[in-house]
Amino acid sequence: MASEAAVSTGLPKVQAPPAELEREPLVHHNRSLAWITNQVAGVAEGRTPKWWWPAFLISACGTLMLFTMVTYLISTGVGVWGLNQPNAWAWDITNFVFWIGIGHAGTLISAVLFLLRQKWRTSINRAAEAMTIFAVVCAGIFPVVHTGRVWFATLPGYLIPFPNSNGIWPQFRSPLLWDVFAVSTYATVSTLFWYVGLVPDLATMRDRAKSKLRKFCYGLFALGWSGSNRNWSNYEKAYLILAGLSTPLVLSVHSIVSFDFAVSQLPGWHATIFPPYFVAGAIFSGFGMVLTLMIPLRSLCKLEDLITVRHVELMCKVLLATGSIVGYAYIMEFFIAWYGGNPYELDVFIKNRAADPWIFGPMFKVDPAPYWWAYWSMMICNVISPHFFWFKKLRTSMVFVWIIAGFVNVGMWFERFNIIVTSLHRDFLPSNWGMFSPTWVDIMTFTGSFGLFMTLFLLFMKFLPVIAISEVKGVTPQADPHHPLGGAKGGHH
Repeated sequence: MASEAAVSTGLPKVQAPPAELEREPLVHHNRSLAWITNQVAGVAEGRTPKWWWPAFLISACGTLMLFTMVTYLISTGVGVWGLNQPNAWAWDITNFVFWIGIGHAGTLISAVLFLLRQKWRTSINRAAEAMTIFAVVCAGIFPVVHTGRVWFATLPGYLIPFPNSNGIWPQFRSPLLWDVFAVSTYATVSTLFWYVGLVPDLATMRDRAKSKLRKFCYGLFALGWSGSNRNWSNYEKAYLILAGLSTPLVLSVHSIVSFDFAVSQLPGWHATIFPPYFVAGAIFSGFGMVLTLMIPLRSLCKLEDLITVRHVELMCKVLLATGSIVGYAYIMEFFIAWYGGNPYELDVFIKNRAADPWIFGPMFKVDPAPYWWAYWSMMICNVISPHFFWFKKLRTSMVFVWIIAGFVNVGMWFERFNIIVTSLHRDFLPSNWGMFSPTWVDIMTFTGSFGLFMTLFLLFMKFLPVIAISEVKGVTPQADPHHPLGGAKGGHH
């Protein structure tokens, strides 16, 4: 029809693009809008799958272990951790930065990609946003209990600045105080953004609920949503405003976390590359955790038609890009240390980190660094492993992508460990050198934080839609009146 019209009007014939150049659809098998609602809502409505209970039991035990260790630490003192002098910071701040970094993917997917009109975000943004909130909850535990006497945290002059008769105020020049404001703002805006996006789907769950309790609970949080034109207009305005507020937070929060190190005078820390380097690393680790969770989730919940291979492939490309930035930052740290001419700075990178027993140690004629294994674990996981994603066959293999995402998670933890411990364990005076070794309390507290994270995530997927139903419907052909399958031809809505 189109070619006949072109010939009759004398216009040049327009040929359809080759099949290999056509973009893969975001929802496979031309699923109807009703199928999308039933499939996503069914995960929370249907009978609890058998695998959920063992997973929840294990994660709940981990959560119990975390709170037990925190209670033991508060009642006994921070001496139960492996902290010492000069290693005043160790696993506690390492874990804090690690969890804050994981929380960055959710805001990036939700806010930045929304403003850039990237439609592929719709199938993964809900779970990524929830993951952000849960990671921030896990992160907030470590700096609070690190202070030792946690009951002082809310007193005037320590963390919360409010007028008092003694005139005591926090030290506003300290980046540790900046962390308090940055992370709390990030948690608040991320929670609001997640909740506002949930409102239309909560109304859907309310209308489908069969028990009075579920109908009341979903209806309470749906805020009287009726799907009217005014509802959608206000919703889109609020969502856009929150996306605009969240976007600067992606850059600011981890930049401020990096200032914990960069504003110091310690060799290995005071580098201007830290803010962009930390932001890229946070997005890198966040996407690694999203892939770690979403790949099993799409199979266990039978969501392969909504979380497609294209979604996974695009996330792999983000990992490749951010992993390349992180690798560039690692190399630049060596260059800056050499170009700056500071022998102490160069010693940190060579003698404290990179000097292994076989290559770099003999090359520079120095003894192997005590933590060389941690440094090279970081390099292998963060610099080498993402470059497998240059090959389409590998980044479309779910098993391989899941393995590499696990490497990224491990490598980013080692990165934070390297930054903190290897810069602290050797002071300017050899008499003040000291090794750090984690205690059983360190290990069990960190392991328990994963239990808390997974417990919250499993409860989320048990009671709320793991995919944004309304947003996924908006990217289907049925929602486009100009598409051949759109409008009334799109099947049941």
